[in-house]
Amino acid sequence: MASWLPETLFEIVGQGPAPSKDYYQLLVTRSQSSLRAKRKSRRPRLACSGAASPPRGKQRKKDSAKCPEEEPAGEGRERGYDLSSRVIFRWWKISLRSEYRSAKPGETKDSHGAFLENSHLQVQIALIFGARILDYVFNLCEGKFDFLERLSDNLLLSIISYLDLEDIARLSQTSRRFAKLCTCDKLWEKIVLSACDTVTPDMRALAEDMGWRQMFFTNKLQLQRRLRKRRQGQGSHRNSQL
Repeated sequence: MASWLPETLFEIVGQGPAPSKDYYQLLVTRSQSSLRAKRKSRRPRLACSGAASPPRGKQRKKDSAKCPEEEPAGEGRERGYDLSSRVIFRWWKISLRSEYRSAKPGETKDSHGAFLENSHLQVQIALIFGARILDYVFNLCEGKFDFLERLSDNLLLSIISYLDLEDIARLSQTSRRFAKLCTCDKLWEKIVLSACDTVTPDMRALAEDMGWRQMFFTNKLQLQRRLRKRRQGQGSHRNSQL
C-alpha cells in the first residue's frame, strides 16, 4: 500500500509565534523507492510543549541558521530508512530592522532517520507548529501512515456503505472529513438502494427533494403520505396548465 502514497506526504506553512513575523514551511517527502523503518526510534523528550516562548531577535536567526548535520552516507539505509526521503524545513525572515533586510531564506533538509535524531529541529517545529504536528511528522518518518485518510472519497463511500448504522454513526465522530462523508446523500443513496427491493421514479424524486438520509429514517406510512401528496400536487399542476 505504500506505493499509493504521493511524493509529498505532508506540507504545512505558518507564521512564527508572536511577536515574530517570520514565515515557515515544513515538508515531509518520500521517494518512490523509500523503505519503511525496520526499527523503532527512541524519541527524545522535549521540554517545549508548555508555555515556552521561542527565541527572539538575533538569537532566533542564529538558531535557525544552524543546519542539522546529516547522517554519514549509508547509515540511514542500514537502519531501514531511505536517505532520499526528506524532512524539509524552510524559513523567511520578516523584519523592518535594517540588519535583516539582506537576510536570505533558509532551508534545512534531513533524511527521515536523521530527523528522528535531530532534537534541535524537533524543538523548532514544536514551537512553531505545535506538538501535534511534531507527533504527526514523527509517525510519518517512522513509516506509520494513515492509509484510510488518504483514500479517495468515492472509495471510502463504497466501504462505509457496508457498515452497520451504529458503526457509521461512530465513524462520523472521528473527524470532520468522515462526518461529512457519513451524512452525504451519495452514501445514503447507496444504503437506500441496497435496503429497498425497488426504487420507483417517484421515490427517487422525493429523495432528491427531502434527502436520501431523511428518506431512509422516515417510516413507510409517512413516505406513502408524502408520495401521495406529491402525485396530487403534480396532477393539479398539470390540470392548471390545461
